[in-house]
Amino acid sequence: MQSIVIKDSLFDLFPDFHRGIIVIENIENHQLVDHVKILLQEQIDAPKKVDQNDHRLQIWNQAHLAFGSNPNKYPPSIKSLIKRIQKNPELPYINTVVALFNYISIKYCLPCGGDDMDGVTGDFTLGFADGTETFQPLGTDKTETPTKGEVIYYDSATKNVMCRRWNWRNGERTKIETSTKRLVINIDCLLPGFSKTAIRARDELAGLLEAHCQAALKTDALHAGKQVVELN
Repeated sequence: MQSIVIKDSLFDLFPDFHRGIIVIENIENHQLVDHVKILLQEQIDAPKKVDQNDHRLQIWNQAHLAFGSNPNKYPPSIKSLIKRIQKNPELPYINTVVALFNYISIKYCLPCGGDDMDGVTGDFTLGFADGTETFQPLGTDKTETPTKGEVIYYDSATKNVMCRRWNWRNGERTKIETSTKRLVINIDCLLPGFSKTAIRARDELAGLLEAHCQAALKTDALHAGKQVVELN
């Protein structure tokens, strides 16, 4: 049986970490849904009091520094996303699931992402790299090796990395496409006392996926008191 696992050692360094989970067993991921496109653009255009000094972004900078990564050279995904829409208020509509990821990330200022379950044979594991794993960056045919000690999200059986530097860059092998039917979604929160915000973001995303993608899903969460979620 597969599981979603966060290693004990991660909570030693980040005791307040909370990960909202959505497990989807069947979904219709459309090329375009007009209402979702409008929803995303309205969120991009909405007035925001977020800059690069915002505590919700700074907490991720600090986390990356804590495991030895430079957040300016390898920026956390939420930092990149906010900076991108501030510079140019639009995003490409890759597919409906990705559009909804972006909508939730912008609205709640939280990193959000997902992976195709059919590309993973072992456990979905978040932990520290030992330097023997392999990673194929999204959109490339190259293969690289993570730095020992960086936080990675990986397949425990194949040691294929789904995301490097926690939430810096996604992998090609488990990317979400319109043909994807089964996936695991993560919404991450590091700020103390903000777990309710992550749950609210998770539940809103789950509702949107049910409404616009006919998703059959369940929700869960991982934190210091619960480090494993079993699948199936």
